[in-house]
Amino acid sequence: MPTMADVARGAGVSVATVSHVLNGTRPVLAHTRQAVLDAVEELGYTHNTLARSLVTSRTRSIGLAVSAISNPYFTEILQGVEAAALQHGYGLLIADPHDDPAHERKVVQLLHERRVDGMIVAPSADPRELLAYLARHAVPTVLLDRVIDDLGDNAPRFDQVCAENTGPTARLVAHLAGLGHRRIGLVAGLTGLSTTSERVTGYRQGLAAAGLPLDDALVVPGNSESAGAGRATAALMALDAPPTALVTANNAMTIGALRALREHGLSVPDDIALCCFDDFAWADLFSPRLTAVAQPGREIGAEAVRVLLERLATPDRAPRTVRLPCAFVHRTSCGCQEEDGRAAAAVRARPGQSGQSDQSEYPEEGTSRDRRRR
Repeated sequence: MPTMADVARGAGVSVATVSHVLNGTRPVLAHTRQAVLDAVEELGYTHNTLARSLVTSRTRSIGLAVSAISNPYFTEILQGVEAAALQHGYGLLIADPHDDPAHERKVVQLLHERRVDGMIVAPSADPRELLAYLARHAVPTVLLDRVIDDLGDNAPRFDQVCAENTGPTARLVAHLAGLGHRRIGLVAGLTGLSTTSERVTGYRQGLAAAGLPLDDALVVPGNSESAGAGRATAALMALDAPPTALVTANNAMTIGALRALREHGLSVPDDIALCCFDDFAWADLFSPRLTAVAQPGREIGAEAVRVLLERLATPDRAPRTVRLPCAFVHRTSCGCQEEDGRAAAAVRARPGQSGQSDQSEYPEEGTSRDRRRR
């Protein structure tokens, strides 16, 4: 079996240089690095990770704990984490906490017992046990997607990476209000998650900016999953004055809301307009095509790795929160025409409702026509 010394002879460098290339412990000139990698490939050398970890106390592995890995959004995050980790010579161990605080604590402990160098975790709605464990064992950790802002003055602080939630949700509401809607419903996420509270805040800000009153009956929790969103949508449609437009707060709830609307014999956008938070691969294939806020999933995953590696390199620096911007993807489920993004028709008022649209325009970037030109 070839050794590190064999690789060094093959590449014409020292054993120390081979070690720096394979372990990432010191910058190496590009041509020297490539010579080492070529020698590794030619000789079939396999690095002894276990032996290295005994010497360095590092395994060059990252633990990733995210729920609903099958969700397209978290799948994109996973792809971003994996690519960035591999680029920096790190392996990935993955666990699904199932958004259950007790299970979350167990899987994080299992990852820790496997001696990962650090963790990237999307916390549950009640992460107190999780955070206490991570703080007690001083595990370098980046919290992903869901931020923790208020755990008390003496609570441990962690690096955090997430998307903007408040402003993009406000924009969806403003867009629907600009099309003439006066009763805009929100299918909200799981209570206790920061993403839920921030998107509800954005919904309220959007109403306020449009001069519309807040009606608490128009905000119904969908619990961040399809079935819950179906029940929430049915409850909204059963109101004496149901909404003429809906905002759904994640991609799974969008599916549930669409299913419920179909079961109620309602057509989108002819009977009710819909905008959603979370774009996904097949949103463009629906009829109508879904107007959405797109989160930068892969970039969030890659940024989480970068922040974690910075934490490993400088353990004493102050924790920070990084928020990445989202994109407004303008399609047709909001009631806009495919050709120019303007309102296709007046809002349909139901019996006993006022609020017919004046068909005033609400200019938006990235309309369908704009995308074709680009």
